[in-house]
Amino acid sequence: MKLRVNAVGTLVATASIGCTWMIAFIAAPPAAAAEAAKRPNIVLIMSDDQGWGETQYNGHPHVKTPVLDEMAGSALRLDRFYAGAPNCTPTRATVMTGRHANRSGAFSPNWSTRPEEITLAHILRDAGYRTGHFGKWHLGAVKAESPVNPGRMGFDEYLSHDNFFEMDPVLSRNGAPPELHRGESSEIVVREAAAFAREVTSEEKPFFIVIWFGSPHGPYSGLEQDVSLYAHLPEQLRLRLAEITAMDRAIGQFRETLDELGQRDNTLLWFKSDNGLPRDVEGYDAGWRGRKGEVYEGGVIVPAIIEWPSVIRSPRRSRFPGVTTDILPTILELLDLEHPSPERPLDGISLAALIRGAETTDRPSPIGFWKYPSAGEKKNPRWIAEELSRGTTPTAKNPAIDFVNFRHPHAADPPYKGDAAWIDNEFKLVLIDGKAAGATPALYHLIDDPAESNDIAAEHPERVARMIDELQTWQRSVEQSLTGADYSP
Repeated sequence: MKLRVNAVGTLVATASIGCTWMIAFIAAPPAAAAEAAKRPNIVLIMSDDQGWGETQYNGHPHVKTPVLDEMAGSALRLDRFYAGAPNCTPTRATVMTGRHANRSGAFSPNWSTRPEEITLAHILRDAGYRTGHFGKWHLGAVKAESPVNPGRMGFDEYLSHDNFFEMDPVLSRNGAPPELHRGESSEIVVREAAAFAREVTSEEKPFFIVIWFGSPHGPYSGLEQDVSLYAHLPEQLRLRLAEITAMDRAIGQFRETLDELGQRDNTLLWFKSDNGLPRDVEGYDAGWRGRKGEVYEGGVIVPAIIEWPSVIRSPRRSRFPGVTTDILPTILELLDLEHPSPERPLDGISLAALIRGAETTDRPSPIGFWKYPSAGEKKNPRWIAEELSRGTTPTAKNPAIDFVNFRHPHAADPPYKGDAAWIDNEFKLVLIDGKAAGATPALYHLIDDPAESNDIAAEHPERVARMIDELQTWQRSVEQSLTGADYSP
């Protein structure tokens, strides 16, 4: 165990168990109301299926994203930031818990998290924050009976959808039967979030707001004013980029609300996407290998910006490797809060020092990706009863989602199946369909070869062996969590 002093002067203990970092904050006092009022507001914004290259500041030849461009040019731009998984539900679980989604059985889209998970919303609400969720949820059904709706998972207020949504979205307010909301969906979500921010500000409390857009997830639609900007492009791309531009404008509207409330300087706003560019999109991918659903860079590297004017006073760019599991431990350290179950394994690290302007060094623990082979799970009993798991807010493809999650009675042993990747700073190990069982894995140097085109595994046999051992040690820990071992009886 190592002791250090964090950015706000609190003694912190960190311990490495296998390749999983446990973080405990020592002697942090309970958050009294007066103390909570001094703390910064926290706003987490996430786009849906927006690739790393789908911003103007990252070089897209067509898309117009003036708000994100302005943020990237004035705040902390994270050029090597990863979604916790190559698709949406697992990434959202990593944001909320600081843990890889496989630990809670949220393997892929339309698999739910588990009600025993401790979320950032739970922790901040207990610390005196008012908490609100607006937009896409996708961690389970949002209806009132669901044990994993936003309210049960720590949010005081929510206007949410089970999954993605388009123009004129159908949304549930605090678990009530869904209602139709006419208009552009990103603007609707932001308008509700802004109203919540005004209400909480009038109460002289800090707010934790999560805005998860339904854009630019397909099928695509948009306002004529946005679609007309891309009249020279094919129809699908024209509509997709219109959704991104509308979302960008909505982010600007929310930032204007922060200005009006006098809360902009004291608000940490963290923008990112949930995965890479979808496979069916003929768009600009910035040269990355792979797409959504793959553990190559194109499936997991995403645009990300952190804006906090009172702390990030001048524009900065960082290539320090960060991931969505880092969000929870970062915010806990910035707020001098402790995790209520410090024995529970977390997979992220704190980026507080990076945010505060410290010189970046090597990441102390690698980043793991694992597409779990979940087909066999369905033979096990359900974790949550089907009547509680079925959704109510329809999508363009599904009138009602059955969010599944199954018990996993026994931890497996290596070699593990399913695509996996292990990023240790500049090196990345890639195993497709569990090739550690016999085939030679691939190794890439992400600084010299960001497109993952040159496999250098044969040149570094000792490094490959070490990284495989680290990956399997981490997977063993994840398997243990999947059995439910992290939850107290």
